[in-house]
Amino acid sequence: MNVIKTPIEGLLILEPRVFNDDRGYFFESYNARTFEAATGTVYNFIQDNQARSTKNVLRGLHYQNAPTAQTKLIRALEGTIWDVVVDLRSGSATFGQWFGVELSAENKRQFLIPRGFAHGYSVLSETAEVFYKCDNFYDKGAEGGVNYADPALAIDWKIDLKEAIVSEKDIAQPLLKDANYHF
Repeated sequence: MNVIKTPIEGLLILEPRVFNDDRGYFFESYNARTFEAATGTVYNFIQDNQARSTKNVLRGLHYQNAPTAQTKLIRALEGTIWDVVVDLRSGSATFGQWFGVELSAENKRQFLIPRGFAHGYSVLSETAEVFYKCDNFYDKGAEGGVNYADPALAIDWKIDLKEAIVSEKDIAQPLLKDANYHF
């Protein structure tokens, strides 16, 4: 597994070793021992989530507050997404900064997002199926969000926001300066 560090501490892009032949391909999408050796970290992933969306869907920016904050390991099973996070960790040198990475069925990259980040993505292909592992269970009472169009963040979602398909819940999320987060 190739591990790519990002400009934000703790965020990692993981590229699996893919074995191609006449039949197609094979790769290990997750192996706890390989993951620990490559990242130096042990996570106990306990929940898997999957979502299917169409072009221009924008989901996010979501997080869960402590004590049920979640580390996520994201990948695209089908299509292409632009995956984005915002650092919400108190005291972090990169607090309030965002980072994005293209995840696709073709590149097979995975994005490791530690606790303390708001997460979202936009769909760049006609459809996309996204799969992610979490190290904590979903807790409605701990959920929070930041508005995807916060001008202070100026996130490039790689889609025209006038054509974005966004839930009412995500449209109503507060700006970062008004969001309720504690990590």
